[in-house]
Amino acid sequence: MQNKSLSNDINPCFKSLILSLISIVFVPLQMNATEIEEIIVKGSYREITLEKNDGSLFVLNEEQLKAEPIKHLEQLSFLVPNLNFALSDGRPRYFQIRGIGEQSGYEGTPNSSVGLMIDDIDFSGQGGISSSFDMEQIEVHRGPQGSRMGANALAGMIYMQSKDPTKVFSGLSELMMGSDGVHSAGLVFGGPLEDNPDAQYRISIRQDKSDGFRKNTYLNREDTTGKDELTARFKLNYQLNENTDLKLLLQKSDFEAMSDSWTTDGSLNTLSDKPGFDSQDSNSYGIKVYHKREGISFQSLTSGTSSDILISYDADWSNPIDNAPYTYDFFSETLRSRKSFNQEFRLLSDPLSIESGQAFAWVLGAYYLDLDEQNDITDLGTYINPSSSWPPYIKNVTGMRNYDSQNKALFGTFDYLLSETLTLSFGMRWEDWEAHYSDTFGEQFNPNDQMLGGKLSLTKDWSDEVNIYASISRGYKAGGFNLGSGFSDDLYADALIYDPEYLWNYEVGINRQFSGSDTNLDAIVFYSDRKDQQVMASTQVDPNDPNTFTFLTQNAASGKNYGMELSIKSQPTDALNLFASIGLLKTEVNHWDMTNAQNGRAQAHAPERTFAIGMRWFPIESFYMGFDVNGKSDFYYSDSHDNKSSSYTLANLVIGYQKEQWSYEFWVRNLFDEYYSLRGFYFGNVPPTFPRTLFERQGDLRHMGISVRYEF
Repeated sequence: MQNKSLSNDINPCFKSLILSLISIVFVPLQMNATEIEEIIVKGSYREITLEKNDGSLFVLNEEQLKAEPIKHLEQLSFLVPNLNFALSDGRPRYFQIRGIGEQSGYEGTPNSSVGLMIDDIDFSGQGGISSSFDMEQIEVHRGPQGSRMGANALAGMIYMQSKDPTKVFSGLSELMMGSDGVHSAGLVFGGPLEDNPDAQYRISIRQDKSDGFRKNTYLNREDTTGKDELTARFKLNYQLNENTDLKLLLQKSDFEAMSDSWTTDGSLNTLSDKPGFDSQDSNSYGIKVYHKREGISFQSLTSGTSSDILISYDADWSNPIDNAPYTYDFFSETLRSRKSFNQEFRLLSDPLSIESGQAFAWVLGAYYLDLDEQNDITDLGTYINPSSSWPPYIKNVTGMRNYDSQNKALFGTFDYLLSETLTLSFGMRWEDWEAHYSDTFGEQFNPNDQMLGGKLSLTKDWSDEVNIYASISRGYKAGGFNLGSGFSDDLYADALIYDPEYLWNYEVGINRQFSGSDTNLDAIVFYSDRKDQQVMASTQVDPNDPNTFTFLTQNAASGKNYGMELSIKSQPTDALNLFASIGLLKTEVNHWDMTNAQNGRAQAHAPERTFAIGMRWFPIESFYMGFDVNGKSDFYYSDSHDNKSSSYTLANLVIGYQKEQWSYEFWVRNLFDEYYSLRGFYFGNVPPTFPRTLFERQGDLRHMGISVRYEF
């Protein structure tokens, strides 16, 4: 199976759809519609239009964000080709782009392959707080970043931009109620300050609550997977003088979720006697200064975060009655305190311009990130087998883990107009990473790496409607360490340190707009060659103790990720909006473990096919309907075993009525009540023999509700 070509793995309906979309690139559409809406890319040093971008990019605009009733990146990710996430309990913290990215909380160095920026504040590895309420735009930049972004990311970057203050007073309020205890309330307002017209503010706040989709039959409760999520944001834009702008941001994200998602029989009825929590409370600030003089601009971006994260769970997933006659009772808790400080300086020339004769443009910058983290851990457990002569197994472990790191980087990009229609771009990034780790178990690590990345691209304006680009980029991810407590076997003794990973990425892309119709199509083909690929494997050190189920990162010899991404958005009439997106992906990892058991196999959390297709239709005045279908093919749960998820397809429906400033919606998520899984572990957790078993975390079942929105 591993040697089949990409096209042979695509079923006939996908082949037909791909050929149809590709043919559209060269065949003009004839429809009556308004002019194409210009999409501005925010997550770059300079704001550019989407069709001038020289990398694989998927944009979720304001209308798409507003149309989703559940305001979180988790729900929106189903619409993005070749984007996946790993979810164990509350909200996904980790995302994978093109099959590359972490799947679980770190057991060592907290480096992220996929970056997450919210209003230019780095929340990589903390995606659980990614509320999409009052967001202007979400951009998914696929492929290595660093020469075009302030923060480096090996696989790609998710950039979320909230709405800025406006020069006139405006706002909205929103209420929502639904099944399974879903109820939400949101309020946004802002405008100019009365005593200073050069300053504008915006305040947004939203509270979301739900009971979850599982029932704890032991405790007779239906809220042990419930959520209570709060997002509050204050933005102030102030023009100090005609050349200088100041932007301030304060944000609080308090996302509390209970942890009771896992069962030994794969059902949605849990048996835990001690449900835990999967929560994050983050406070952040951002200060941006933009100063412009003739021919040059200066930008300063300062930000800081402070997060308190609680991860606790009933490790045996059961209770004294169901475990009888065995005493099997384990509980784990980690209190994580993370603080970060980020400073970035940029100098920018004027942008390229044929009209003004500006044939050369550049950006120079410096980047600094300081991260400080403390983990207080508690692992408690008892196992007694009354029919065994072995003494009781008692565990009572408490300890502290301290980690800090500093990232220092210099970067630059240079753009040159070779002709009126051909642009050459070159960027480089040099980064120095240094970390320190110590804990109460006697472990100590002081890794450091110096890494170099960059990008070279050619962009061709083939015509007023067609833009083509080709690029070569090199990304990197720092090395690090594994926590080795409990690894007494010599098999792991030499595996506590791992090296940096490098990735060469090759892309060819085309962006096509169509005259006479509001239609845009993007098509990208990519190939990524991973060197010293970092692979996270899971293992259970003690079969009698579920709290010893842990993760170990090692370097593989190499890996490959290649495929294509297609997306189309169209408004053929004023009453109809259409969209479709497809991601095709093939992956391979070579020579990574001691036994080479998974040699040549596909990588974990890398579905070969992802797709979404949908519409928003106004059949008569004031009434509208939204419908979309999205899905993923099966994928391996882990790089350490061969268990896979099942493929699934989900459908969502919205029916609404809009009159002046009011809108009313009835919505259904997972319309056909599809039973599907998002995450899987393979280990022993059932006494007395503890056979290795696949345990799966199921996704949300059908739920529905109503929303009322008032805009002013």
